[in-house]
Amino acid sequence: MKKTSTRLADGRELVYYDLRDDTVRDAVDRRPLDRTVTTSEVRRDALLGDAVAIASHRQGRTYHPPADECPLCPSEGERLSEIPDSSHDVVVFENRFPSLAGDSGRCEVVCFTSDHHASFADLTEEQARLVLDAWTDRTSELSSLPSVEQVFCFENRGAEIGVTLGHPHGQIYAYPFTTPRTALMLRSLAAHKDATGGGNLFDAVLERELAGRRVVLESEHWAAFVPYAAHWPYEVHLYPKRRVPDLLALDEEARSEFPKVYLELLRRFDRIFDGRDGGENSAGEPPTPYIAAWHQAPFGTLEEFEGVVREDFALHLELFTIRRTSGKLKFLAGSESGMNVFINDVPPERAAERLREVASS
Repeated sequence: MKKTSTRLADGRELVYYDLRDDTVRDAVDRRPLDRTVTTSEVRRDALLGDAVAIASHRQGRTYHPPADECPLCPSEGERLSEIPDSSHDVVVFENRFPSLAGDSGRCEVVCFTSDHHASFADLTEEQARLVLDAWTDRTSELSSLPSVEQVFCFENRGAEIGVTLGHPHGQIYAYPFTTPRTALMLRSLAAHKDATGGGNLFDAVLERELAGRRVVLESEHWAAFVPYAAHWPYEVHLYPKRRVPDLLALDEEARSEFPKVYLELLRRFDRIFDGRDGGENSAGEPPTPYIAAWHQAPFGTLEEFEGVVREDFALHLELFTIRRTSGKLKFLAGSESGMNVFINDVPPERAAERLREVASS
């Protein structure tokens, strides 16, 4: 992998990640951009103890542009975009409309490919490995910033999820705090460690799931399963079998095997509603909308989680869709939004069975 860092016209950082070591990246951003001005601030909810990012400048962000005006496609001729070069493998840049900025953290965009009409599932294993390497490098870089406590790499796909740019891309949020969801995991981890005299909750969960009937696929270094208490209609958790706290700690064997396993999972998601390799299904629906979210240990202090150290946390990816059946979405209504109590219409065992049924031939 070759890494080339440059700057956009308004001062934001852009980084190319290339498969070839001899690739030259010297294109200049020719747009007449002013310096980006953001209004991001983080406010803490006194009753719930969580944090909310207030970012009013995002109201003006680009919203569903036509394909020939996509800001994530490479620049071509006089059509100038966020990516100055005419092609790329993987590219990462600071978000022009960030939810978090300055002392409140940082937001980046990850473009997986220059092909506007592709999806992550269309990547080759070599391309998917490059994305993994980019995620890892960005985790390393962002975690070194003094304002950053946790790094979150994720992908939103589909208009139903709320995606406003159709180009295949993901995002990275660098938070100045430990996120509420991670804090819940750490509290459960601490309680289990205390109750079992040092046992690890992540290890116990993985062992239990591998012995059960919700396993979706398993390889030498990775395991994917539908969790016992899945919140979403189709939800899969992907774990490296050797517990590590973050992407930086993955060994080469797990890194090499990841692309094949992850691409297979994504392709199964595209088939669970009778789609054909990401195309529309018989009901005319678009490919399965999903969120893919990497959970990594915070880089800040864990003093409030008594007895827990970073190495106790288990890196894992959670992949889920809000579609519960063909033509129907799972909405977060009264119980979910009002009380954070999820109601799942699809039994996890049936979801796992369905995801095994649609394995590649």
